[in-house]
Amino acid sequence: MKFLLTILCITFVFYNNNFAEAETKKVCIDKVSADGKPVLDKNKKQIKECKEMKTHKKLEGTPIPSK
Repeated sequence: MKFLLTILCITFVFYNNNFAEAETKKVCIDKVSADGKPVLDKNKKQIKECKEMKTHKKLEGTPIPSK
């Protein structure tokens, strides 16, 4: 019985973990100095700051009735 319960718990954890995954998206923003001027590299191109951001899907729900 304990063996069956542990298998069910492990299966539940792995099953729910699939829904929690987020897609990663690369977002780049132009770098600006403190006084508002663009920061340029040695080739006179504007430097970009890139970050990896996670995006989650929004789940559809039922509307909440007004009181």
